Amino acid sequence: MAYATINNPSANFTLKQYTGNGTDNTAITNDASAGNFKPDLLWIKESAASAASSHRLFDSNRGASKRIESDTQSAQATDTSNQKSFDTNGFTLGDSSSVNANGDTYIAAQWKANGGTTSSNASGDITSTVQANTAAGFSIVTWTGNGGGVNVNIGHGLGDVPEIVAVKNCSDSVNWRIGISNKIKGQGGTGRDMAAANGDFMQWDTTDASTNPGATVIWGSPQNPTSSVFTVGSDNSVNGNGDTMLAYCWRSIRGYSQCGTYIGNADGGAGAPFIYTGFRPAYIMIKPMDNASSWSWHDVVRSPHNEAQEYVWYNGSNAQGTRAAFDIVSNGFKLRTSDNDYNYNSGYMLYYAVADMPLVATNDVFALAR
Repeated sequence: MAYATINNPSANFTLKQYTGNGTDNTAITNDASAGNFKPDLLWIKESAASAASSHRLFDSNRGASKRIESDTQSAQATDTSNQKSFDTNGFTLGDSSSVNANGDTYIAAQWKANGGTTSSNASGDITSTVQANTAAGFSIVTWTGNGGGVNVNIGHGLGDVPEIVAVKNCSDSVNWRIGISNKIKGQGGTGRDMAAANGDFMQWDTTDASTNPGATVIWGSPQNPTSSVFTVGSDNSVNGNGDTMLAYCWRSIRGYSQCGTYIGNADGGAGAPFIYTGFRPAYIMIKPMDNASSWSWHDVVRSPHNEAQEYVWYNGSNAQGTRAAFDIVSNGFKLRTSDNDYNYNSGYMLYYAVADMPLVATNDVFALAR
């Protein structure tokens, strides 16, 4: 059986680094080698080493110009000076300095869901609006919260169990809630997943370790997602009455993406952990689950050569920094640091990685040999 299920990862996910020009209606076109798709989730962060600005997240469920931020609790804002449109092979920006300051550099991560075409999903207790890319393991879900019930099921459209679920109340200034399911690869699910004793969660907008607020509050009774729904509780952050709610859902796709955990050992040398993914990662998100440390974003566009050093924090507006974090190789990544953000001793580390190139393609031929 072939290893990969997707030969061309850039048909579903791509990265674009661009330089702003400060001009309204600036079209950003992805590189010719990318998969020529209209992005449905657009995540922009200023990557200039001297400039600090919040992350800007836009998705086609909510519509162009409606932004939220991963590093703040802020409610959704409508601002046409940020993003104007999702385009056939890229996106169009306004003249806001947060996404298009003259001479500043930015990194944009883009995921394909369903090209902006949504559908109603009645699998749960509340009808949700869903865009799902089942082949690539990603969906965008919106719904209107009802503020009640211990277990409120929300349809996600993936057709399989999501391993990472990120929820935000777009109508209110509250924290993100990030949950992992017990299907996630590795050993970190035990006692830390959405069905843990009181429903564990993390927050993109803080450095907090995995925590729980008490039963029924975030993930219902609590419980893990199924192949059709995830469950939310009564808290305003996940089910605000009359509020616009948003979730991004990811699951692992063999040879294309991997949601997982590994255990840190604080060894920055030869004994540091190696994380096998089955592909050369283009994009990596890492967060220690057991320690108050930052969420780190690395990619091969800003770090085309090892060691992968350039990073930004999902939980901060900080300017881009550099540190020797890990080597990105053909089948995973090898840590080169003892820093707690990546290698907390005996701690569980959550990661999400998307492929630049599969190790083995669908025809059982090594991808680099094609």
